[in-house]
Amino acid sequence: MASKIRIKDIAERAGVSVGTVDRVLHDRPNVSKPAREKVEKALKEMNYQPNMYASALAYNKEYHFYLLVPKHEHEAYWEEIEEGAKKCEDTRRDFHIEVDIKYYQRFDDSSFEKQFYSILNEEPDGVVIVPSTLEETRKFTDKLHEQNIPFILLDSYMPDLKPLSFFGQDSFSSGYFAAKMLMLIASKETEIMLMKQTKNGLVTSKQQDNREVGFRHYMHDHFPEIKIIDLQLPVDGNRSEYTKALEQFFKEHPAVHHGITMGSKAHIVGEYLLKSNKRDVQMMGYDMVNKNANCLKEGSISFLIAQHAYQQGYSCIDTLFKAIVLKKKVNPVNYMPIELLSKENVDFYRRTQL
Repeated sequence: MASKIRIKDIAERAGVSVGTVDRVLHDRPNVSKPAREKVEKALKEMNYQPNMYASALAYNKEYHFYLLVPKHEHEAYWEEIEEGAKKCEDTRRDFHIEVDIKYYQRFDDSSFEKQFYSILNEEPDGVVIVPSTLEETRKFTDKLHEQNIPFILLDSYMPDLKPLSFFGQDSFSSGYFAAKMLMLIASKETEIMLMKQTKNGLVTSKQQDNREVGFRHYMHDHFPEIKIIDLQLPVDGNRSEYTKALEQFFKEHPAVHHGITMGSKAHIVGEYLLKSNKRDVQMMGYDMVNKNANCLKEGSISFLIAQHAYQQGYSCIDTLFKAIVLKKKVNPVNYMPIELLSKENVDFYRRTQL
């Protein structure tokens, strides 16, 4: 078996010294072409598979990875991403991996550009990127390709950018699934709310755009008679602004008893419903952050769709580790599970499971 093949065995078969075999295995200089060919021939004949873990540990190199994510508040989806990435850093600490996190402001191209140049100046070994717009992200990834720096896309898949790998949900399928689940309890309604957090009329991510496409596709095909009413809340708004907007919305739309958001802030509406004692209205949304879970248990949120943010953060860094440190092939597309949480099963959901 490959694990039992010793350097001495390879040297004897190739007719060279043990030192020569060691230099070939570690791609070191001072090996003649004939000697290298003999060793490579012996390796092939013996089906030698190197112990990449042992080689990486022996190499004793330091690896610097960066995670570029949007600025966010406490208890957000992105915080779980960070926790997962840092856990992987700790798990792989024997390989001298360091993970730094940089933040950019959503809807601000100059902020994204400033951070990506900051990362480039540090000469990283690998980068995980939550994309901005396609055009702005391409500027960054083109530079990474020029410098042969592997990168992973997180949350939004942009295959034209040719990442090493992608982690996230199939957004269209996720939105389609969300509509199907919502209609299990809202099929008799005439109107439903679609809450969006926006800035200048734009939602906060491409992923949420794609979820909405899937959501509307299902509704168009199966419940075309139900009216979808948009409610736009400012992404940088405060509680007072949200309360005022929600009071106005429900005053104008008394027939609305169900709502949905394609992001992780269903609790904005959920907390309002609890405080205003509107027990005849429920929201649906994404991500098992604490505020959402509390609303789910209290009954103002009907369902949450989980996407294992912690696992995504961990897996992105681990994939860079496997590709860069261990020189292994990695999966180019990694779709996360689409899981439905209710108050009956939320306590059994393990967000840190890998």
